[in-house]
Amino acid sequence: MVNAVKVFKKTAPNGKITVYLGRRDFVDNTVSTEPVDGVVLVDNDYLRGRKVYAAVTVTYRHGREEDEVMGLQFSKELVIASQQIYPSTDKFEVTAVQDRLIKKLGGNAYPFVMNIPQSAPASVQLQPGEEDASKPLGVIYDLKVFVGDNSDEKPHKRNSVNLAVRKVQYAPLERNKRQPSTLVSKGFTLSSGKLNLEVTLDKELFYHGEQVQANLNVNNGSKKTVKNIKCAIIQHVEVTMTNSHFTREVASLESKEGCPITPGANLNKVFTLTPLASSNKTKYGIALDGKLKDGDANLASSTVVASGKNNSEAGGIVISYSCRVKLNCGALGGELVADLPCKIMHPNPSSGPMKGQGQEGADDNIVFEDFARLRRGMSVDQN
Repeated sequence: MVNAVKVFKKTAPNGKITVYLGRRDFVDNTVSTEPVDGVVLVDNDYLRGRKVYAAVTVTYRHGREEDEVMGLQFSKELVIASQQIYPSTDKFEVTAVQDRLIKKLGGNAYPFVMNIPQSAPASVQLQPGEEDASKPLGVIYDLKVFVGDNSDEKPHKRNSVNLAVRKVQYAPLERNKRQPSTLVSKGFTLSSGKLNLEVTLDKELFYHGEQVQANLNVNNGSKKTVKNIKCAIIQHVEVTMTNSHFTREVASLESKEGCPITPGANLNKVFTLTPLASSNKTKYGIALDGKLKDGDANLASSTVVASGKNNSEAGGIVISYSCRVKLNCGALGGELVADLPCKIMHPNPSSGPMKGQGQEGADDNIVFEDFARLRRGMSVDQN
């Protein structure tokens, strides 16, 4: 279809209210975040004087639900944006996709736009264990649309719609051409000379699925022997709510090629690694940007903050990566370790589904994707 737009839809159990979204991911560019916008189709005969509300909630879950005993809670839910959709109380400019949906769905379709605070954290979920059936840990966003007499009313499942959405960050449009590098050395007790290791990456920023090449230069000026080399991409996860920090290997390679590196010898070597969520399906605690059963789930992107700020000022779960190289000198010699920070993110798309599509007529060129089927890995296009 020319100018066709894919739209996600989900209907309440009673079939009286349906929500349409042009996208599930809302981009944070460190200065502002794209608003959550869509269209709600309601049955006016069902409302009987009641109103339609929408709210975006963020849930911080930092512990398992089954461990919540004696009033202890490991989660916190906050409403970060809300709006009365019908009757509408806010004035805003509808997007091109909203306009096309309203024309297609008729007079009972109502648009909504909600702004997410810039201080809200990015979506991150920690991969559960294979037999862990509890709610996922991490920062989870939901869009809730429901019918009620007031916004504080607890919605019933039968007349409400819950959709999982995400707040995401993309890489800058232009990648920094700087080649990060680090040089570390180690001396040994009762032995002269040092073991030197220099690690260089081709670039600082890598896209998800892209190969990471680490260039190693080993100069053994000591009297110890390097027996093997290990290179790994390390994911650093900082949970700000509990002030805790842990790491996970998301790609690694160990090699004895070129070893042993004897005293006075040099070695130049290149390690190539590809960190992927699909290669870490069994590792507990790996940070993802979505549930692993989603077809589009990736490793969580590096957290990026506005210019002049540092990662410690970010909330939720802060993600960073590093390339870690270890030279093993045996039981007595120990290890020489080099950590070189890098970033892993999604490329910035030149245009999204809500931008620049179908500005002119052609209001029938809309492809509906059933949201419930999509979440179960059963993606089916429906016209």
